[in-house]
Amino acid sequence: MNWAMTGTRDPEERQAAQMRLAAIVIAVTMLVWVGGSLAGGQVGVHPAYAFLLDFAALAAFVFAFAMVWRVWRARQENKD
Repeated sequence: MNWAMTGTRDPEERQAAQMRLAAIVIAVTMLVWVGGSLAGGQVGVHPAYAFLLDFAALAAFVFAFAMVWRVWRARQENKD
């Protein structure tokens, strides 16, 4: 299976691959964010490092949202 998002695949397959990637990014981000926050609280990590984890999670969510939005717009344009 070709995991690249470019190539000879049709737009439907490419959009499906992009949506899968966005879903994986969201799921992994949630697991790492919650797990890191819990572990950091247990260990006593400095709050500055906790904010770095929060900002990294926010960046991942923005990336996933942008991907979902692009696929949604492409599907809306193809509907007509």
